[in-house]
Amino acid sequence: MPIATYGAVKTQSSNDVKNLPSKILLSNSYHLFIRPGTEILENAGGLHKFMNWDGLILTDSGGYQVYSLEGRRKISDDGVTFQSHLDGSYHHFTPESVIDIQRSIGSDFMMMLDVCPPGDANNDVWIDALKKTTRWAKQALKHYNGTEPKYGFNQLILPIIQGGTSSELRKRSAEELLELDTEAYAIGGLAVGEPKDQMLDTTELVTQFIPINKPRYLMGVGTPADLIRCVARGVDMFDCVIPTRNGRNGQLFTYNGKINIKNAKYKNDHLPIDSSGICDLSSNYSKSYLHHLYKTNEILGYRIASQHNLSFYIRIMSDIRDAIKKDNFQNFANLFLQKYENKNL
Repeated sequence: MPIATYGAVKTQSSNDVKNLPSKILLSNSYHLFIRPGTEILENAGGLHKFMNWDGLILTDSGGYQVYSLEGRRKISDDGVTFQSHLDGSYHHFTPESVIDIQRSIGSDFMMMLDVCPPGDANNDVWIDALKKTTRWAKQALKHYNGTEPKYGFNQLILPIIQGGTSSELRKRSAEELLELDTEAYAIGGLAVGEPKDQMLDTTELVTQFIPINKPRYLMGVGTPADLIRCVARGVDMFDCVIPTRNGRNGQLFTYNGKINIKNAKYKNDHLPIDSSGICDLSSNYSKSYLHHLYKTNEILGYRIASQHNLSFYIRIMSDIRDAIKKDNFQNFANLFLQKYENKNL
């Protein structure tokens, strides 16, 4: 899912994203609540109409953003009180109010409020986060069942499995949340500072607990290699800022590895940025030209690189689906990883 935190994928229009092609993107409840605010979104008829997007939208609950506001937030039994990163004003999120915010946004998939602890936290912190996350999930589901969508289409709700890198706590969190019998499940609290091997092991563990017919969403992950390895471990859905953020910093992803277009060796390289056909925009310009755009801080450079990276990520997921359908995923994965980073699955 491309990231559209504020209702826009950076440097891309809704039509650009549709032509990638992407059918779903991710926006953030916390940021949209802060601005433009739920009143404006409701007056617009919801986020889809506000941003002229006819695809699907998943909204994060804001739990991770509140986690990142350490020093400006306080987690209590009933929710989270935090200071806006814009003006310092105080706000309070509860499991119920986060559902109400997402009803106003009108997203197709709504995440429940959770507590996202750091990857290097101790067991006591993980247990406390798990308990609150389970309790809040039950409250959120009850409120969800007692409210109606505002814009005439159904909205699905997802709980978030926590538990750090503890196999015992992850199993407990999964079992408690599976009792809610929701349509899909998210795996949270990873890619937050823990070693990569622990992220992969924990992902593989948690997917074993989620029924095969329930989509599994791994939040905030990751690199192209992460996508391959986590699909191998049972994950279906991903989101990450890497394609657009790294693109704006001059890094492009290809099947042969990464390109730092700012490097001097591309100054006089007049070959296409990409010749594989994954992105119409990047196939029309040379590495030399894109290097020049970055050196002159031209916005077009960020646009080309971001669109290329998003196209690359979406192509990877399409290739994965094709390989799975042909019962050839492991061969595809090992060939990709050997070419991309000279490693196996």
